[in-house]
Amino acid sequence: MENEPDNPTGPATPRVSPPRRIVHGVVALLLAWLVVAYLLAPLGWKWFIWRRPTFDDTPRLTETSDHHPGDPLNVALIGSQDQLKAIMKAAGWYQAAALGLHSDLKIAEDSVFSRPDPEAPVSSLYLFGRRQDLAFEQPVGDNPRHRHHVRFWKLEGETEDGRAKWIGSAVYDAHVGLSRTTGQITHVTAADVDAERDYLFQCLAATGELAEEYAVDGFHTQLHGRNGGGDPWRTDGDLYVGVIADPNDD
Repeated sequence: MENEPDNPTGPATPRVSPPRRIVHGVVALLLAWLVVAYLLAPLGWKWFIWRRPTFDDTPRLTETSDHHPGDPLNVALIGSQDQLKAIMKAAGWYQAAALGLHSDLKIAEDSVFSRPDPEAPVSSLYLFGRRQDLAFEQPVGDNPRHRHHVRFWKLEGETEDGRAKWIGSAVYDAHVGLSRTTGQITHVTAADVDAERDYLFQCLAATGELAEEYAVDGFHTQLHGRNGGGDPWRTDGDLYVGVIADPNDD
């Protein structure tokens, strides 16, 4: 009987030396790093910025007409002016009337006789040297002495997908009283501005018209202060951002 070959299945596979295995591993890791660092990460970051625009250059506080600190900014929305108006209406908030002698007398009369006024005017606050572009409110009960309200300013520039950016200040009017700084009759605001921010976003989320909502953590480093009327305010520092659903994305 003839001797069988040492390797009946074929020629022996060359063994790769340990140093060569290490080189192959290093090359594979290098290629993976290049793909992640120069392809996937930039694409991911671009998508993140496209979905979540930054607000780094935005002031944190509004101002009164005489440049006293106003209410803190605590909300932002992404969408056109028509979309903003539509979602606020769906959420049960009314666009506030412009200030003027007629509207001022009307709110005074409604306050005295405890008549609801869903479109009562709000005072002007300023950002970027101009007063609010839009203001909305939601009455509480039958008296305009206390109400939910929010002012919005349109920011310069657009998101990566060409949508408008709005930033605002949501504050609750607790009652009517005297301004601590001027002595004039005015609405006195509640100190917990986070509660009003949270309430506004509960109303917006209930509409089903928010495509996304998220928080910009640490937007405020100053977590308490006083507004132009001398009313105290406090916050956890977060800015809540809502992206209004766009029918064109369907």
